[in-house]
Amino acid sequence: MNSGEFRCGTVAIVGRPNVGKSTILNTLLGQKISITSPKPQTTRHRITGIVTDDAAQLIFIDTPGMHTAGGKAINRYMDRTAGSALQDVDIIVMVVDCQRWTAEDDYVLRRVAQAGRPVVLAVNKVDTVKNKEELLPVLQEYAAKMPFAAVLPISAYTSTNMADLRRTLTGMLPLSPPHYPPEQFTDRSERFLAAEIIREKLMRNLGKELPYSLTVEIENFAEDGALRRIHAIIWVERAGQKKIVIGSKGEGIKEIGRQARVDMENLFGGKVYLEMWVKVREGWSDNERALRSLGYDEF
Repeated sequence: MNSGEFRCGTVAIVGRPNVGKSTILNTLLGQKISITSPKPQTTRHRITGIVTDDAAQLIFIDTPGMHTAGGKAINRYMDRTAGSALQDVDIIVMVVDCQRWTAEDDYVLRRVAQAGRPVVLAVNKVDTVKNKEELLPVLQEYAAKMPFAAVLPISAYTSTNMADLRRTLTGMLPLSPPHYPPEQFTDRSERFLAAEIIREKLMRNLGKELPYSLTVEIENFAEDGALRRIHAIIWVERAGQKKIVIGSKGEGIKEIGRQARVDMENLFGGKVYLEMWVKVREGWSDNERALRSLGYDEF
């Protein structure tokens, strides 16, 4: 590693909900640290992922989807979280869906243009287009919306052009020594990652609306040699939701726990003992004080 030629910097990954930002981060890292689901607004926090090689260290910041609607306190929190990421980064990657450009994309575009940073447009999900000739006019139309530093058609799902995206971003980074040790892949704690993994399984296993009324709090996280003992509380807003999460004869929460434990053991590299309880906290998602007490406190 030649320190005089080494590059290091921060890259915010932004876009409207459900365009694949978290999948892009996980693909670039080569491992899963940011949770994903088919439901929009799965990501609620800023997630930092770190990729280091002999030439550069890219510090990626995955963000919640930017959206125009005010909604509940948690929606406003997520939009502030995404917007704040634009202020202190070297490069912005704006992610859009190759199939459609929406009013929310226009909203994101205005936000990134105001940030005054170089913007790379990542046109995601090109694997869904069978006739690739149809992509060219789409790319031309998108490229005309702003003087982007680069416009790249990609698919995070199939890894199409992801190496090109990484090379492009590396070349744009400032010359700088690394900020993190080469083996570090995130600045988030295992405690935080455990809560996010449980929440992902809830998002994937439950109905359309219920996951937005859920959050996860890690009450206890203890390491006993290679074993991690994790006690988690799943907070819901109504008693009826508690019954749905637990499921008939406890089968629902048992399956969610099984899936979460497998992912945790893969990520943490050791055995996990996981206990979960479901509790009711009415109106937590529209209460600023409750949000702060549950870890939504990045401001």
